[in-house]
Amino acid sequence: MKIAAAYIRVSSDDQLEYSPDSQLKVIRDYASRSGYVIPNDFVYQDDGISGKSVSKRPGFRLMIATAKQEPPPFDCIFVWKYSRFARNQEEAIMYKNLLKKQGVSVISISEPSFDSPFASLMERIIEWMDEYYLINLAGEVRRGMTEKAARGEAMGNAPFGYTVKDKIFVPDDKADIVRYIYNEFLNGKKMRALAIELADKGIKTHRGNLPDNRWILYILSNPVYTGKIRWSTDGHANYTRANYNGDNVMIVDGMHEPIIDSDTWNAVQDKLKMRNEIKYVRKDKPEICMLKGLLRCDNCGSTLTPTSTAVPSFQCHKYARGQCTVSHSITVKKANSLVISALDQVLKDRTFTFAPKPPKKNKVVHEWDKLILSEENKLERAKTALLDGAFSTKEYKALKETITDNIKKLRAGKDAEEKENSIVVDIPEYTKKVARVLDIIKSPDVSEEAKNEALRSVLDKIVFNKPLYTFDFYFIP
Repeated sequence: MKIAAAYIRVSSDDQLEYSPDSQLKVIRDYASRSGYVIPNDFVYQDDGISGKSVSKRPGFRLMIATAKQEPPPFDCIFVWKYSRFARNQEEAIMYKNLLKKQGVSVISISEPSFDSPFASLMERIIEWMDEYYLINLAGEVRRGMTEKAARGEAMGNAPFGYTVKDKIFVPDDKADIVRYIYNEFLNGKKMRALAIELADKGIKTHRGNLPDNRWILYILSNPVYTGKIRWSTDGHANYTRANYNGDNVMIVDGMHEPIIDSDTWNAVQDKLKMRNEIKYVRKDKPEICMLKGLLRCDNCGSTLTPTSTAVPSFQCHKYARGQCTVSHSITVKKANSLVISALDQVLKDRTFTFAPKPPKKNKVVHEWDKLILSEENKLERAKTALLDGAFSTKEYKALKETITDNIKKLRAGKDAEEKENSIVVDIPEYTKKVARVLDIIKSPDVSEEAKNEALRSVLDKIVFNKPLYTFDFYFIP
């Protein structure tokens, strides 16, 4: 008997007859008739997950990682349909080619196999039809949701201050917070101050995040609080954040009770419009500066961004939105001077702290420890089977050799990956490279943009410790 794997996936729109248990049962029956056995360790499953992309399918990714072992522990992967493997044709082709190089095939048990020169073409046609079905289904869902919005029914998750009951938004115990936000804004309180005040009181958004000024603006700009329903006909979220008044946004009378009266709503919209006009007139786009995109806040880790003020400065962008509690304001001139001095000292001491290597694009993540543990568990089960008399000494010895060999290969793979990810730098040469960059940023004849590019060639980020006015450099190896 040959060894095979099974991949089971059930989307949220699948019916009972396509449940994981029923898929596995028919797959195992088919595999047995074809001369294959599927061990429990090689059954991979993703429940309630779309086949549109593999990025959110941990079972699929573990299966691919296992198949990349040398040699692969199974000869083929059985699926109920090719659409269970992937509905994105580009990903289906990429992963099937990867498996093919390992000598592992993908077999659908409910779709015809073609033993001819056109087999690959026919398989692609089936995959194309699956992808077309997914795209067409998305269009049908959008049309249905648009019709629902036109009737004024509740769309998606309830906004802050409401809950859903019988397809209608109903004000909940947070409705008073919404009223408070509107009233305080009209009374002159800034959005950032409102966000900080609510965060101090323990208020959180529906997603469990602390309020910020963008969330306050979103509430102040959402007509749902006046009894309206807002929906984007292109299928985006019903409370469109990026485009409140675009041609694709429909606003209709809802079936729910308003929290905010029309006079308050109109007064807030007038104030927002005036605020935006003043902001547009006053705001000048910050010029490129040497440290743009490199400075980080030591309190929250966010980027320090240039501000449009009379004196060019940096500030933590989360502090500006009310999410960070520590101001990191520093003038561009002072930041440049301090960074140059600190970088001079790093060169003298040759104390380079290197940022971790970023993961390679499209690289399969190997869960080495999990795979090794799985093999070790197999060995323990084999020992138990030997003691119970299920295995002869000869059979146990052969199985032990196979499993032990697999463990050695997995550990070798883990060691090789750790070695690949380790950072080895020729410090004298690297010091010369940083010194050249330092000469560039010190030169008055070099543009700020060129200085920024030079710094980015050696630096991943610079963490600004505001209380001490010091900088921690994280270099690119």
